[in-house]
Amino acid sequence: MKRSIFICIILGSLSLSFLFFTPPGSRIRLFLADTFIATQHREWAWIFVGVKKRDEMIQNVQQMSENNAIEKQDLNAITIQKQDGKLIDVEDIAGRGWIGKKMIVYDPRAIRVVVPSKVGQGETISSMVNRTGALAGINGGGFDDPQGLGNGFAPIGVIMSGGQILYTSVDGTVPQQVVAFDKGKLLIGKYSIDELLALHVTDAVSFYPRIIANGKALPIIGDGLNPRTAIGQRADGVIIMIVIDGRQTKSIGASLKDVQDLLLKEGCVNAGFLDGGASSEMVVGNDLITHPSSRYGERRLPSGLLIFEHPDQVKVENIWDGVTDIDPGGAYDNPGYLAEQHHLNNK
Repeated sequence: MKRSIFICIILGSLSLSFLFFTPPGSRIRLFLADTFIATQHREWAWIFVGVKKRDEMIQNVQQMSENNAIEKQDLNAITIQKQDGKLIDVEDIAGRGWIGKKMIVYDPRAIRVVVPSKVGQGETISSMVNRTGALAGINGGGFDDPQGLGNGFAPIGVIMSGGQILYTSVDGTVPQQVVAFDKGKLLIGKYSIDELLALHVTDAVSFYPRIIANGKALPIIGDGLNPRTAIGQRADGVIIMIVIDGRQTKSIGASLKDVQDLLLKEGCVNAGFLDGGASSEMVVGNDLITHPSSRYGERRLPSGLLIFEHPDQVKVENIWDGVTDIDPGGAYDNPGYLAEQHHLNNK
């Protein structure tokens, strides 16, 4: 704890020095603001660029996500090939200032969206993998996350699994940002639930931005560095899952462009992001093989993308069925935070 306080004091002093000696509009100020804008604390970006510029930057990022979601996918460009042998491979990846893992899923039909098993709280990916007997998994869609300490039970957008709608906060005619699977074909962009059902989509979560569409790179705004989780698909149907560690001395994090370049190099024709930041993680078997940035370890989450040997045999229960009042949680009920405060109080 003394070391953590010392580090905070040093960082605070550096931040004050930085604010005094770097001019408004400098690249480093914009870079730090971009990094904050991609987090739960985007409002704090004003410290580096001011309120007006912060709001403009947030608006530009949101508009980028909207624009990149417009183009409809050519699903005929993907050919799912029959795969024999192993379902996945996992490799180390690294770039300038970051490290991570790449999972290659040879048969996209092996991927299923899985949700927590208990009403009122999310579930870690390690727990989901262990509970369901999955081979591996990564974190899925976004959620309402008060103070960055949410309980993972209040999803944002839509969640589908096995062709069933488990959660949605809007009418079936309203387009939402989705990362979805249509008989193994990765579908990314803005689609209403009515459209997803008409396309026979089986599994879906919500997040953004989309960064590759129909084989071409989409425009990207912002160069902040953060933990990232992303997914792409090659023309032969093979899925590439990326998890990059961040906010750590050994891995600061990656930019949107870093991930886009990586997935283009892998040959992905469609790609987009899943929830990032402290939620980013990859689990294989009994092992958490990435390093989540949360100081409390793995986060409780509302959804995960898991890989199964027999995906058709997996039954996912709808834990939101009949729930009318969803509490997203926060500092008052986060086990890690409460344990930390208890320890501090005792000292």
